[in-house]
Amino acid sequence: MAGLTDVGRKRSTNEDSIAMLPEMGLAVLADGMGGHNAGEVASGMAVAMISHELRPFFAARSGNALGETEVRQLLTGLAAKVNTAIYNTAQSQPRYFGMGTTLVIALWHGEQLTVAHLGDSRLYRLRGDRYEQLTRDHSWRQEQIDSGLVTPEQARTTGAKNIVTRACGIEPAVEPEVHTHPSQADDLYLLCSDGLSEMVADDAVRHLLLSHKSDLPRAASELVRQANDNGGKDNVSVILVRIPNPRHSSRLLGRFGAWLK
Repeated sequence: MAGLTDVGRKRSTNEDSIAMLPEMGLAVLADGMGGHNAGEVASGMAVAMISHELRPFFAARSGNALGETEVRQLLTGLAAKVNTAIYNTAQSQPRYFGMGTTLVIALWHGEQLTVAHLGDSRLYRLRGDRYEQLTRDHSWRQEQIDSGLVTPEQARTTGAKNIVTRACGIEPAVEPEVHTHPSQADDLYLLCSDGLSEMVADDAVRHLLLSHKSDLPRAASELVRQANDNGGKDNVSVILVRIPNPRHSSRLLGRFGAWLK
């Protein structure tokens, strides 16, 4: 795993937060919203809570594999707990009123990936030459696309600010979207905030990942650089996860954890 978060070219503070726990097969990315640095608080709370909750959970299991149903319930419960904590903080402290955050939780277990998400931060997968988005934005723009009012190309060029329709901490309760996907050796996954997806076209991201697949820190750095070179209108955060190929490195597979055995 490799990750990077950057303030961008236009913002004075960074309201994105990321966490990578390769020993658990876990990656988390959050893009906060709210005035007076409240977005930074919301995203930081989300990432810290999820990391804190999952460490003892995995330690107690002593490497026992997780089932798909258990993982889906786990991530749904985590999202609900984080949502309640952020919402209650926003309601009780006026300076944080209205704060919230997008959220992507990716957990690899066995030969599967389960992802829970809220908002318009995304998860992509590069498998061979095929690059595809695995999450669907919870946004006004996506609803316009789904209804057929605009094409994806038109939506990208309207210039209108994207409005998130589902986020963590805005309402008393929220339901994350949860999906499970088969995971294969040599897959490369990208979690990103909209500071990347709004500034760098998918084709350009695909080309960059193919060019730097063997060097994840450089790939992350190049993605952030491209977003900033294209304007850097928002904070930019990326996490890259490559699934080890046991034929190439049994040592790396062991380090990644029993979830891939």
